[in-house]
Amino acid sequence: MSSGRLLLHICCAPCAIHTFSELRRDFKEVFAFWYNPNIHPFLEYQRRLGAVKIWAERGKVRIVYKDDYGLKGFLRQVVYREEERCRVCYHMRLKMTAMVARKGNFHYFSSTLLLSPHQDKQLLEEIMREVGKEHSVRPYLEEVQGGWRKGVDLAREMGLYRQQYCGCIYSEGERYRRSKGARGKPKHF
Repeated sequence: MSSGRLLLHICCAPCAIHTFSELRRDFKEVFAFWYNPNIHPFLEYQRRLGAVKIWAERGKVRIVYKDDYGLKGFLRQVVYREEERCRVCYHMRLKMTAMVARKGNFHYFSSTLLLSPHQDKQLLEEIMREVGKEHSVRPYLEEVQGGWRKGVDLAREMGLYRQQYCGCIYSEGERYRRSKGARGKPKHF
């Protein structure tokens, strides 16, 4: 067990459930952190936040909310840079996580984004190292084994909302295009 404190950015309840409980075993203190200004539409943002609140209450999770539906700010950063949207989105959320971790005297920060098979783990680790150095807090890059699948199964058992796409307006469009039979991952729409 580490004597350190960890701030874990959470993208959604299914990704957090198993991961958070495992990390509680590895660290003296673990707090969750909700900050996801990329999620679209607003109703989707509310569903995900609601599921996180239910999970946090049931699991007696100490959580910091930066409840900021920041779609306009997110879009300002990615419009005409759609090919870089994931980098921009990761950077926005991980930088805020590192800043809050530093301000809260956490030794480490991490994100549930690391365990999703739908995310770019190499890019996430690169950005975490960068913002960790910038804000003098260490990134914790270890993946909880089986965390994503177990979390999805536990969310189903708990009756928690499970989303069908990453969260941004672009990934929502890709989801619907794929469901209508489009092959491959569209670059943008």
